[in-house]
Amino acid sequence: MMLIPTHHFRDIERKPEYLQPEKCVPPPYPGPVGTMWFIRDGCGIACAIVTWFLVLYAEFVVLFVMLIPSRDYVYSIINGIVFNLLAFLALASHCRAMLTDPGAVPKGNATKEFIESLQLKPGQVVYKCPKCCSIKPDRAHHCSVCKRCIRKMDHHCPWVNNCVGENNQKYFVLFTMYIALISLHALIMVGFHFLHCFEEDWTTYGLNREEMAEAGISLHEKMQPLNVSSTECSSFSPPTTVILLILLCFEGLLFLIFTSVMFGTQVHSICTDETGIEQLKKEERRWAKKTKWMNMKAVFGHPFSLGWASPFATPDQGKADPYQASSASNERTSPGSARGAGSQ
Repeated sequence: MMLIPTHHFRDIERKPEYLQPEKCVPPPYPGPVGTMWFIRDGCGIACAIVTWFLVLYAEFVVLFVMLIPSRDYVYSIINGIVFNLLAFLALASHCRAMLTDPGAVPKGNATKEFIESLQLKPGQVVYKCPKCCSIKPDRAHHCSVCKRCIRKMDHHCPWVNNCVGENNQKYFVLFTMYIALISLHALIMVGFHFLHCFEEDWTTYGLNREEMAEAGISLHEKMQPLNVSSTECSSFSPPTTVILLILLCFEGLLFLIFTSVMFGTQVHSICTDETGIEQLKKEERRWAKKTKWMNMKAVFGHPFSLGWASPFATPDQGKADPYQASSASNERTSPGSARGAGSQ
């Protein structure tokens, strides 16, 4: 019994009806050009809302608990500008990653007329997705959440409620990078805040009557320690401030670890020119090997510039026609047939 390599599963005809192009009917009302891309998935929408809520919570604690009450205006202004700029870029990157078409293949285009228009030569093979009834370009995979085939699909991320694919991978990488930076920045500021306030302001809050009498502090002054001390730490009471800062520490540490790992895996995937799905399925490499720098420019744009770090700069990737890639000359024994491919 001959074993078939895993990467050949993509060429297997699962059911006879998948080979019938007349079964594929294109959508009667295709969306107009420029229509915003948005996936209507309940779980993804909830995760995206939670992401925004957590970033805005960090904004609230950093501004109203740590920076605004501080009398060190230079420290507050510099850290406020840096943190808000990074947070703005993180949320902008999240929106671009969520609302950008990741590289969806037109749904229902595996019709008899379209296959005939490709003018396939004998021995050429095109792959057909049995789930969305579309001609699959090379390196495309079907997403069960988006219900579409996505070019160079890396994975579906619920936190951005979208697939990470050919067109939005840059924005996803920027999102993970900026979230990691604001998490690290918040943790550093929390550390300085704890060290500063435990020595200056909050020691008064825990004094008993004898200690207060020795220090010459009245009961009224104890109940308002933040208003009489030399350096204000927070407009909230010390217990409330501690709880808010501990929650921010937990959030910052969790997001720093998670987004740093995601950022590293994405950069590695870009440099090796191999998506997460291709690594997981150990697919045979059928595309030309390029240098790491060329792979980075293919994702972030040509040439290298500050636009690489901007979620508002659309990369000029110089993409080829996706249908040209879908009909590459993969020689088979059966001439000129459109074969049904097993999807992801």
